[in-house]
Amino acid sequence: MNIRFLEGQAGDPLQERRNALAKTAAILAADAIAPAEPGASVSYRSGGRTLVVGSSAQALPWADHLASALPVTLLLLDNVDVGERPYPVFVARAVAVAGWLGSFEARWQAPGQPAGQGKFDLVLDLCPSPLIASHQPPHGYYAPGFEDAARRAAAAELMEMVGDFDKPKYFAYKERLCAHSRNGLAGCTACIEICSAKAISSAGDRIKVNPYLCAGCGACTTVCPSGALGYAYPSAEHTGSRIKAALRAYREAGGEDPVLLLHSEGGAPLIEAVGMDAATGVPGRVIPMALHHTASTGIDVWLSALAYGAAGITVLMTEAEAPQYAAALDTQMRIAETVLEGLGYTGPHFQLLRVSGPQELAVALQHAPRGEAPGEMATFNLAAEKRNTLDYALDHLFRHAPQPAQEVPLPKGSPFGAIAVNKQTCSLCMACVGACPSSAIMDTPNMPQLRFVEQNCVQCGLCANTCPENAITLVPRMAFGDTRKQTVVLNESQPFHCIRCNKAFGTVHMIENMLGRLSGHSAFAGNLDRLRMCGDCRVIDMMQPEGEFSVPLRRPS
Repeated sequence: MNIRFLEGQAGDPLQERRNALAKTAAILAADAIAPAEPGASVSYRSGGRTLVVGSSAQALPWADHLASALPVTLLLLDNVDVGERPYPVFVARAVAVAGWLGSFEARWQAPGQPAGQGKFDLVLDLCPSPLIASHQPPHGYYAPGFEDAARRAAAAELMEMVGDFDKPKYFAYKERLCAHSRNGLAGCTACIEICSAKAISSAGDRIKVNPYLCAGCGACTTVCPSGALGYAYPSAEHTGSRIKAALRAYREAGGEDPVLLLHSEGGAPLIEAVGMDAATGVPGRVIPMALHHTASTGIDVWLSALAYGAAGITVLMTEAEAPQYAAALDTQMRIAETVLEGLGYTGPHFQLLRVSGPQELAVALQHAPRGEAPGEMATFNLAAEKRNTLDYALDHLFRHAPQPAQEVPLPKGSPFGAIAVNKQTCSLCMACVGACPSSAIMDTPNMPQLRFVEQNCVQCGLCANTCPENAITLVPRMAFGDTRKQTVVLNESQPFHCIRCNKAFGTVHMIENMLGRLSGHSAFAGNLDRLRMCGDCRVIDMMQPEGEFSVPLRRPS
């Protein structure tokens, strides 16, 4: 039971006033941080070529309306005579549309007619079901549904969508860190699964992100275990500087138990409505902080905020956001809470809200988390590299932990942990070394030795999937202190030397395994010594007359 939380519910009017004043100071401090500057941008060009799709009753009036300002093509889903029109009209039974602002492609078919196709800049979709089913539709595509007001708003926007347009390139991708795949074996697919714009796809051992479809939610960067995908605009460093400034100002103004209320644009009206209600209002210790999107922050940012002194993190989501975002954030909150519990910090520290009205939000904020935070505020700044930020936060939380633990077990699927190697079956072939995307597994140039650094492991499973001996098992956990950063030896063996030329070419254990498996093979029957030779000497031996050796054989010791 969280005694601090129950005590806080009783309330201290004087402290509540201090908290309210401290919140004002926090908001001013965060707003004083200069706005993030966009770096690279993505450009669109639209000439206004508009495709309108739907039945005659639904689509014809809007095609006529748009045709007064835009070059329109109408695709009718029913074969109705619409008379002469100043724009092309086609009848279609099956329609497919793909693309983005300025670059849509449509294909359609009708009974007894050749297939049709066309390129368009804009699409007004008035079909019963959207032709593009992604939760976050591409720019230039409008599927307003059946409400007249929504259709009017869509038509008004379409008429303005002519010209050149830019948006920030929200992500940065570092291929060398990507844990998606190796040698055709699957690893991490978290970014592909969570993208609501369907902008991410597999491209062999790497992923491909379509910047024209990317909506900038940042969910892919939140679930990426290695940091291969980073949120470029606004950057993690910029968000971190706002959080750090707000929490420092709150603390200096005498506030207690601050909670960051992270929200995106859709949550602002709900928070404003709660704040205008004198009976409830937003509690003084709850500090609203606007983000470009709530899915853009995860465990690295949250743990950093706790290291800065936050008593909790509340993330506000609305019904407009994709359901997979909430599932991902909930998973990350459970991992983060498990880590904090393992270090002895009294919780809860996290609250994920998905509300539909101000009253529901007001009640939830009265129960905002009041978890235990470190007694000393951290001084580090969020780094560009996600894993570096995590290291800073974890080190601070560990140093000030009420009950420091060397390791905390985590749920299956967590992106942190170690690996266990079965030394009886591991042949030290080093296939896992080549598969590891994060340099967590390493070999040793001078001897057969498998080494591991837990700090680098992202639990992608590529090592286990690659291992021909099935000798590797993932161990999800969070290690602390020097244990996390040390290089440890997981397996080692003596090198085996060729019995012909004395060159080291494998390990004793590997050769023993080969002898056991291939002793009955026809290619080696009666010639087992060839398994004890390096590749070059084996070929030479096979080409020589039986029984003739140019170099004396050396029996293994």
